[in-house]
Order: sequence, then C-alpha cells, then structure tokens
Amino acid sequence: MQLTDDEKKLLDGESGRAMQAAMDLLVRYGEALGADRLIETNNVCGANVMAARQVRLLKKADNDAAFSEWSLDSQEVLDIPPVQAYSCQLIGPMDIENWELQGVSAEDRATVMASEDYSARHGIHLMSTCTPYQVGNVPVKGEHCAWMESSAVVYINSVLGARTNTEGRESTGAAMLTRRIPYWGLHLDENRFGTHLVEVDREVSSVMDWGLLGYYVGEAIEDGIPVIQGISEVPNLVKLKHFGAAASSSGGVELYHIPGMTAEVRTVEEAFGPRRPVETLHFGERERRETYEHLNSTARDRDVDLVMIGCPHATIEQIREVCRLLDGRRIHADSDLWVFTPRAIREVAERSGYAKILRDAGAHLMSDTCPAIGQFLPPDTRVVATDSAKQVHYLPAIMKVQGLFGSTVDCVEAAVTGTWNGGIA
Repeated sequence: MQLTDDEKKLLDGESGRAMQAAMDLLVRYGEALGADRLIETNNVCGANVMAARQVRLLKKADNDAAFSEWSLDSQEVLDIPPVQAYSCQLIGPMDIENWELQGVSAEDRATVMASEDYSARHGIHLMSTCTPYQVGNVPVKGEHCAWMESSAVVYINSVLGARTNTEGRESTGAAMLTRRIPYWGLHLDENRFGTHLVEVDREVSSVMDWGLLGYYVGEAIEDGIPVIQGISEVPNLVKLKHFGAAASSSGGVELYHIPGMTAEVRTVEEAFGPRRPVETLHFGERERRETYEHLNSTARDRDVDLVMIGCPHATIEQIREVCRLLDGRRIHADSDLWVFTPRAIREVAERSGYAKILRDAGAHLMSDTCPAIGQFLPPDTRVVATDSAKQVHYLPAIMKVQGLFGSTVDCVEAAVTGTWNGGIA
C-alpha cells in the first residue's frame, strides 16, 4: 500500500502507540481488500459505546482496554487520545431514560453510561441513532465518509451521493483517530455504476410499498447496485429510508439509483455508464404479494404483544402520524406500543406535544436504541408487529419471536385492539 509521508510517520509510531495501532489496522485492512492507498475522511460514524454484555465478554472494565481490543485489534492497553475526525456514535444498547422499562439493571446502566462518558470525553458525538442524517450529520455529494450501519450507509450513498463502504467497529475506530480509510469499493467512481435494472410495473406510493420494494430488490440482487425505473412520484425521506433499510437487510445493497431523483444520475443510461445491466427484474403485483407473505411467514398467532415503530429511527413526521392515528384512544391492556426516534427528535416531540399524546395513550417514546440492537422486549413477548421490513427481518431471528409486517395504520390498530388485522390490498 502506498502511504503518504504523514501516514508513514503514524505507522512508525511518531504520534504514539494508539495512532500506530490504528494505522497498522487500516493498512492490514486495506491490503486485504486490495486497496492501493488510503483516503482522507472527516466524517466517521461508528459504534463505540459498549453494552454491558460486551464488557463482560472482554472481562475488562477499563474503557481504554475496551477501545484498544474492540476498535484497534490490540491486546495491549493503549492510551487512547481524542479522536481527530468528526465522529458520531451510532445506535446504542439502551435508552438512558427508559432503561428500566427495557429490562436493563442499574449495574448494566452504569456500565453503559461510563462508556458514553468515555466516548464523549474523546470527542465522539453522542447522536446515538441509526439515522445520523436526521440530526445534523448530513454529508455532501462526493464526500468520503467511514460509516457503519447498513441503512445509514445506503441512504447517504444513494440519496445524498456521499461515499462510504459499510464499515465495521474496528475500521471506524481507527478512522476516528487517523482520519483515514482504505480507498476502495464505493469510494471509486468506477464502482458506483448500476448492475441490475429493476422495472417497477405497479404504483409504489406508500411507506409499506417502499419497504416491500426494497426487500424484494435486496433479496433478488444481493450486493448489486440496482437502478430503479418506473417511479412516478418523488419519494420523501421516510420512504427512501425504509426502502434502503429493507434492501440492505434482505441483501447487501449499499447504493442504488433512481434516475432523476437520487443524487448521482439523471437517466438510466447515466446510471449504468459503460456497463449493461446483468439482469432486468420486474416488481409487479405478484412480487409485491409474495414479498409481503414472506415477511409475515414467522407469524402464527394474531394476538399482538408489542408494536414497534421506528426502524430506522422515526422522523418527527412519523411520530405525528402515530399520534394522529391514535386519536385519543388507548393502547390495549395486553399490548405495548414502543416508538423509537433519535434523542434530538424526541426533544422536538416533547416540545410539540406528541410525546404527551403517546404517554396519555399508554405508549412509550424511546431513543438511542431499538429491540434488535439492545436485545430487549417486554416480558413474555411472543408476537411483535412493525411497519419496518428491516425489523421484521431481524427480530424473529434475534429474539425468537413471531413477526408481523404491515402499514403504520395496521400497526397502530393492532396496538389499540391487541389483535392483528393487517393485510395487503
């Protein structure tokens, strides 16, 4: 790998052992990927806050030791300096206000709070969300980033035109210190052309439909780059958020193009550049229905224990929609409704009166985490309903529950009645 003089100095240890370990990790990582150099980045999103179970696994309570081993691949306990890049903490293991409701012990909460404090003192901004682009971290077109979280990666690559591969805890930790990441994959122009053409043969307008389309696309093309044709209505942030999250869950989609709507291309021809599509797929009524049935395939019962909304984290618009659908009604005695949003948006919801509406209905507005990441549910939960194709993909496997997928209307009705009556028209 070709290194600049400054990078060679970091690798030689002139800026200390932690910087040296970070650069060594990036060089080994880059060489394994076939990258010939590193690229500078000043926008890194990682997962540095430690869950209590991770600390127990390490058998080390010291946060320098945890960062050294988990983020820098070092058994040596290094003195970790403040980060050099603009760095943000992604979604974490618990809600610092609703931790008891999430089943977190006081001891485990203290461990997480100590990890948060450590990250903050080192210059890592505690956004604590899977959607940093909703709360201030909005990279510009062409900006080289180093982000974890598949749904965030596909959003900034596609909708904003920024450039990142799906990174991990180690590479983002090293990038925070060095402001470097291997120059490969989606950082390169030639790797951002489309691979598959997806012809949409029916109207796709609702958030549920965008989730179904995304899940179908990801499952069909795996880690390709889809070019979507046949969209007549410009989708908003919520729809694209759900589309990308679904496509990166059922497959490994990190970038997609909707000509004339997403950041980089105006036409189908421009999206493919010098290439031809390796395959043309069609999304019509049959594919929509089959995808819906697949997403609901783990569910056998119709009594709903928990309704989860906010994967990826809900916008203020989505929170308002839930409040409108509740319309003064209360959550069923045998059900729960949990809505997840970034902490900053929860503050807006409090000031706007939406949080009170949810509390009065018996629902809970949470932030910083989600059931799949925090691995928590209300006691004795067997059936979970959600409007997120991503959450219904992961939660049954992670938490061994039945999953139901449908519209936000279906989900709120299930929370109020305690019974699932959702369907697909």
